Amino acid sequence: MSDASRSERGRRGSAASDAVTPILETRGLSRSFSQGGETIHVLRGVDLTVGAGEIVALLGPSGSGKSTLLQAVGLLEGGFAGSIRIAEEEAAKLNAHGRTVMRRDRLGFVYQFHHLLPDFSALENVALPQLIHGAERPDADARATALLSALGVGHRLSHRPSQLSGGEQQRVAVARALANRPALILADEPTGNLDEGTADVVLAEFLRLVREEGSAALIATHNERLAGRMDRVVRLHEGVLA
Repeated sequence: MSDASRSERGRRGSAASDAVTPILETRGLSRSFSQGGETIHVLRGVDLTVGAGEIVALLGPSGSGKSTLLQAVGLLEGGFAGSIRIAEEEAAKLNAHGRTVMRRDRLGFVYQFHHLLPDFSALENVALPQLIHGAERPDADARATALLSALGVGHRLSHRPSQLSGGEQQRVAVARALANRPALILADEPTGNLDEGTADVVLAEFLRLVREEGSAALIATHNERLAGRMDRVVRLHEGVLA
């Protein structure tokens, strides 16, 4: 893709995000910490909007603050200044219980390492978040089966993570993230632990299913080629978003 084409695509994606309901909005999001008597500024007033159904690539080199930004948006730790709105609700002011409910009801997570429960089958790993959310077991199993089948691992439902390949494990992790129909998917280098060929296939399936489900997604990566397959690219450099 030429620079001009990518720029035009970015403008179209930006316009689209302005035209639809914002699922994620951060304003003045900052994070600093002290180390050896020195203040380290990891995030420096990040303003970011992700619209409903939009898939945004978050690009940046190692140490640029990508994971810190995802941790903030995912409500996984405190110490942040600024505003975080998820599905039009101010999340930064929620107490611990409120953040837990927000993560459960609104967010889905995919990490570089799958973090599947080793003693549970693929089906059980995807059904469990739904059961915690209050779904009945037959409904949770049906949803898990549909998602895993859509990702090409419907024949591996009864297999535990140790019996699955790396690509299969990550497909299960994607299905788990989508299980409760979250408004926003957060993914941190979701194919970073896979070889290039497997990464391409898994990412294609991931993006297709996210679009079919209608979720928004913010996907951190350092891979320009993979980022080019998403709707829009934003870049984080030394804690500043471009």
